[in-house]
Amino acid sequence: MAVLATESTARQATVLVIDQAPACRDALRTLMQDHGYRALAAGSGEEGLELAVRAQPDLVLLELALPGIDGLETCRRLKADPATSTIPVIFVSSRAGTEDIVAGFEAGASDYVSKPARVAELCVRLRAQLQSRRSTWALERAAMADPLTLIANRRHFDSFLEKEWQRALRSGAPLSLLMLDVDHFKLYNDTLGHAAGDACLQQVAGVLQRHAARATDLAARYGGDEFVVLFGETPAEAAARLAEAIRADVEALHIPNPRSPGSNWVTVSTGVASVLPARHGSLRGLLLAADRRLYEAKQAGRNRVVATAPVEVAEPG
Repeated sequence: MAVLATESTARQATVLVIDQAPACRDALRTLMQDHGYRALAAGSGEEGLELAVRAQPDLVLLELALPGIDGLETCRRLKADPATSTIPVIFVSSRAGTEDIVAGFEAGASDYVSKPARVAELCVRLRAQLQSRRSTWALERAAMADPLTLIANRRHFDSFLEKEWQRALRSGAPLSLLMLDVDHFKLYNDTLGHAAGDACLQQVAGVLQRHAARATDLAARYGGDEFVVLFGETPAEAAARLAEAIRADVEALHIPNPRSPGSNWVTVSTGVASVLPARHGSLRGLLLAADRRLYEAKQAGRNRVVATAPVEVAEPG
């Protein structure tokens, strides 16, 4: 479900300890657990890098002296990898010379603590880095979210679509896009008022978010009462089934729409375009295909899904 699920500030933070000395490594891991953190441990830079990518810790405690690649190179690689670049690193090292400390910061560390570490000082520094990361995460999330529905906004959707398109080009996997409109939404707003209209859009967005459950999926508000849902690695038949499930779940909300000519309840019309991306294809073509199917769903009477078979989308002439 692509990065917009709410992160609880009470979530147990994960700290990765990278230290070659078993006694120091175990002591730091135990200290982290005693202070309420989830603690992971690695005995080398190579092991730590692999674990950091896989586990995505909230913070890394790193020794400078390591077998194989040393702590400085480990830190540089953490900061160079997009998957781990935002994770704060605190060096906790027995090497406490000025040159070592400067080198640690130049490698990308957020802080440097000398061994033997004073427990209170280390914990304060750790909490400060975690709080800073949460604040940064909250700002980034706010920039990606639609303020009314709290799902992705148009800007985040455009960026996500580009990344998934490029990934599909490399993998050859299908990509499916749903474009949805709330049926007769203007009548709904005119009859019940904008506050009710806002609440309606929020409930519809909740349905979309529940169906966009994987990391390769994203539900977004495209504008007004129009929404989009991107399903990565999803063929046409599966996308059509998902679209129908969404349509049925929105209708099952039983949100009254007293002036709608087609139903007593709020409903949605959906267009579905599914593609096997080709290098001569275009994102614009995919969006236009979904928009055309949406138009056909409206023309056919609304509250329905119109889907296409998988095609290679070429740049429209």
